[in-house]
Amino acid sequence: MKARAAGYFMPAQQGAPGSDQYEGATVIEPIRGYYTEPIATLDFSSLYPSIMIAHNLCYTTLLTAPVKERLGLTKDQITTTPANCMFVKSSVRPGLLPYILNHLLAARKKTKAILKEVTDPMMKTVLNGRQLAYKISANSVYGFTGAQVGKLPCLEISGVSKIVKQD
Repeated sequence: MKARAAGYFMPAQQGAPGSDQYEGATVIEPIRGYYTEPIATLDFSSLYPSIMIAHNLCYTTLLTAPVKERLGLTKDQITTTPANCMFVKSSVRPGLLPYILNHLLAARKKTKAILKEVTDPMMKTVLNGRQLAYKISANSVYGFTGAQVGKLPCLEISGVSKIVKQD
């Protein structure tokens, strides 16, 4: 409802597989064994949604060069990716997807805080399911931008998220 109130509309046509290919996240298999030196691993909470929020990646902020010129946007007002995709910074126009992701992640954080306080086993199960639903929903926002077929593929968004993650 917030999207409609802000004047956004969904595309009417369904995407079809094209020549552009999207490569998903890199998963590195562990090397099993005994190690005498400490091994460190990093786990970033909500990595892809956080990248999308930080860089204001959204259909509503994706720019073409002619639109950038017509609007008179400066380099300080846009983020240019290594693949030369341009996105308006949130200070110019907050994206719809980052808005949604912020709300999903805030709801998950709140639910996890309540979960720590609850003692009833049934309520713990319900709240854990709820926080997992928020997590999956947030991650699926990134996922559907990389879908080969569907109503909302946008390789400019999903590709940037992967590039930023690997840096």
